Amino acid sequence: MTPGTEDLRREIVAACRILADTGLTVGTSGNVSVRAGGVMLITPSATPYAELTAEMICEMPLDGPEGVWVGPRKPSTEWRFHRDILRARPEIGAVVHAHPPHCTALAMARREIPPCHYMIAAFGGASVRCAGYARYGTAELSALVLQALEGRTACLMANHGMIALGETLSRAMWRAAELEALARHYCIALSIGGPVLLSDAQIGEAAQAFATYAPGGA
Repeated sequence: MTPGTEDLRREIVAACRILADTGLTVGTSGNVSVRAGGVMLITPSATPYAELTAEMICEMPLDGPEGVWVGPRKPSTEWRFHRDILRARPEIGAVVHAHPPHCTALAMARREIPPCHYMIAAFGGASVRCAGYARYGTAELSALVLQALEGRTACLMANHGMIALGETLSRAMWRAAELEALARHYCIALSIGGPVLLSDAQIGEAAQAFATYAPGGA
């Protein structure tokens, strides 16, 4: 265990419990990672969140041999896109992946979320894109995710789930919860004829307002 990572490990465990308790994910699905200097801390594979402890969190180098890890259990099968996101986005400190119901329903339909609410601005643009499909854990999926996340802090994943990014873990968790709320509202709006979409100017105005608003502990 890298010295000085104890608090981050405990934060990851707490975040995983929140994901389970709030219904953002079920069973052992989903995973969380945090940047810790030159290493990535990430949840282990196939471990129920109720049983997760700080000591079980895996370490992986952000730059180094492919797939190397340290810990009592192997890392999440999704470690590749976590690592690749943290490599490509130095401003990002944490990645949350989960399978919340409404985000996943839209992902199964391969629908992006359009500018149906001003909260879309919290994710970096006028839409939350849906990444193309590839099997979980693959380099192909990682490439598709990186593409969908260009200029964004969240995306859906076709026939899979969602990803939310944050400068801190608390910020990533805030975005994950807000994304599921937005997806739920969008699904409801679709059931009554569809939403009226906001203009680029209106989304831009909301984005400017968000620049001075820092929920999630950022």
